[in-house]
Amino acid sequence: MKAVFLDRSTFSTEVALPKPDGITDYQVFDSTTQNDAFIIQRCKDADIIITNKVVLNRAILEQLPTLKLIQLTATGMNNVDLSACEQLGITVKNIAGYAVKSVPEHTFMLMLNAMRASRHYHQTVTNFSHSKKSPWIDSNKFCLMDETIYDLEGKTLGIIGMGTIGKRVAEIANVFGMKVLIAERQGNPPRNADYIDFETVLEQADVLTLHCPLTDKTQHLINANTISKMSKKPLIVNVARGGVVDSTAMAQAVKSGTVFGYASDVFEIEPMTADDPLQQIANHPRVFFTPHNAWGSLSAQSKLWDILCKQVIEFIKTT
Repeated sequence: MKAVFLDRSTFSTEVALPKPDGITDYQVFDSTTQNDAFIIQRCKDADIIITNKVVLNRAILEQLPTLKLIQLTATGMNNVDLSACEQLGITVKNIAGYAVKSVPEHTFMLMLNAMRASRHYHQTVTNFSHSKKSPWIDSNKFCLMDETIYDLEGKTLGIIGMGTIGKRVAEIANVFGMKVLIAERQGNPPRNADYIDFETVLEQADVLTLHCPLTDKTQHLINANTISKMSKKPLIVNVARGGVVDSTAMAQAVKSGTVFGYASDVFEIEPMTADDPLQQIANHPRVFFTPHNAWGSLSAQSKLWDILCKQVIEFIKTT
């Protein structure tokens, strides 16, 4: 079978990505321009497309008569027209369970950087220029405490999205000595004693972490209205999808002090644009951003590819 890998650059160059067994003709592209005609040209004879984020819409799929499988290198499937695939007889597979260590660890990295104002303090140590010493040296103090440092112990963590990653975040939070509240889906009664209704979690959380998928129901789940119900003015950590948070509302909430801060690995448009409202708060001491790489520890990338190879091999065997 012929396969094309459209965006190899979404993986680290340090990760080995061997060709899955059963593929006889294999083309790997570092990246692929989001242009229908260009994508069709690259995939016109392919049986299998491997991709992370290239959008495959109906207009493209209808021009690929040999296509049998779209193998995504991610969990999210919103870049593929699933309805068109079903009608055209194209199988779509995603990858799950590869980042159950990487994303929770990244979640706490974001959380700790905001709670302890780490970026701010790093800059006070390293911000030298020819005309001025670093702020720490200028202070003439052995330590600098101009931004309050907060511990996680004793804080209440609200978790929105209790899949495998959310569960691991809860386990780590317990080790830190945090009280964990698991939010039920908005508008639904708690399914069992482990869950708390959504609005109560908003009211009680000191820190709120987001791990839910982006759907019609979670689009802008965190908005001006839901933020107004957060009586403890929490730190919000987003490792879900950028669209789960209304960027304009979040920027305003940070600037006004309605929330403590915002730490995020994901954005509504990626790469983040220069006019993204969140750029307005980028230098805030309780704001910390990373470029959608929470999933990408070396071991997580290797595990993802191992899962992908097994799925592709199984598909080829059964086709």
